[in-house]
Amino acid sequence: MKNQTKGSVYPCLTYNDAEAAIKWLCRVFGFTKRLVVPDETGGVLHSELSLGSAVILVGSPRVENKRVSPLELAGLHQMLSLYVPDPDGHHDCAVAEGAEVVQALENTHFGARGYGVRDPEGHCWHFSSYIPGQYWA
Repeated sequence: MKNQTKGSVYPCLTYNDAEAAIKWLCRVFGFTKRLVVPDETGGVLHSELSLGSAVILVGSPRVENKRVSPLELAGLHQMLSLYVPDPDGHHDCAVAEGAEVVQALENTHFGARGYGVRDPEGHCWHFSSYIPGQYWA
């Protein structure tokens, strides 16, 4: 089967303040808010944000499903990796907006360029020029 690089995994991220997180992700990382469905308590039941062809889902904590913000966890539990055509420009914007850099902007030995940051609630992100699967397609 030939590799398809179009995504079919849609990470669902939990934030204590999902509405603030959506605004931050759009302003700092360049996501576009596509859909927000409020829940009965004023939180976010479901939302969809896009960056290029990538889509993430953002929501409020759900105690019944044991979904919590990374602020409630003792350590790193995941890192999202996304393609951006201009890692340097993306990095500069994120840093100017106060994103916490956890991996400096650098070139890799396999020809990509990227950096890692942590958002205000502790989710880790890696933005780079790397597109997984191209070397084995």
